[in-house]
Amino acid sequence: MNVVDIRNTAAELPDAWSSHLLGRVGSTGVKVLRMDGRASTPESHDVAEALLVVDGTLRLVADGGEVEVRAGEVYVVEAGVVHAVRPGSSGTLVIVEHLAPPA
Repeated sequence: MNVVDIRNTAAELPDAWSSHLLGRVGSTGVKVLRMDGRASTPESHDVAEALLVVDGTLRLVADGGEVEVRAGEVYVVEAGVVHAVRPGSSGTLVIVEHLAPPA
């Protein structure tokens, strides 16, 4: 894999909130996406995920509380925790999560 410019990759994605897989480290995937201010519906996952804000701010409701993650910060959503993106989240986000084995 070559060096990836995370910000440029996110900026070139055709749709905000549509992640792009940058690569795998074992069974872990590293994805990037562009946040555009829209909120999301609540969700939870069977495994934890790390949310790293490269630039901008991610606003979440997680496990009933409000969380704000700024550029250079990471937030780990534990497995089974219900979370949703709040309005006003914008910038570049990297998601590190467990992926199913490749086909």
